[in-house]
Amino acid sequence: MSVNWDEWDERDGIPFREGARVILLDDDDRVLMIRGHDFGKPDRSWWFTPGGGVMPGEESRAAARRELREETGIAVAHLVGPVAERDAIFDFALITCRQHELFYCGRTSSTTIDVSGHTEMEKDLLDEFTWWRAGELAQARAAGETLYPPDMPELVSWLARGWDGELRTLGE
Repeated sequence: MSVNWDEWDERDGIPFREGARVILLDDDDRVLMIRGHDFGKPDRSWWFTPGGGVMPGEESRAAARRELREETGIAVAHLVGPVAERDAIFDFALITCRQHELFYCGRTSSTTIDVSGHTEMEKDLLDEFTWWRAGELAQARAAGETLYPPDMPELVSWLARGWDGELRTLGE
């Protein structure tokens, strides 16, 4: 398994990139989360929103839309936000990385996931796609599931009512 480190810069001695993610809600106010693992530590898994790196010259909203389509097969015409941002330090491929992430919110009526466009790395690392209600996410977190960002249940409850224009800064 090889990681394309070309899209990462070196900052403070660790790989860094700008990221764009989508909090995707369906008609029942459920959010799409992906469970994945790191091939360097296959016994450790976590739930996260669709998204990834912003390519050079790409606008973050366009990157969020592109990543959503690549990872799920779902195309959305409209994303609001950014609704949240965070700076994250995490381990990936046995390397500590840092990413500044902007989160956008979208709505979809389609809950069918299409993984036919996955890269080999995505095929190996993305394990499961699930639509969660905010309460179910809170229960999963309480049971020890790792969520990124950790306050996803609260974000889903907030955004299900409609985005109020606030940009929330999230903890790691």
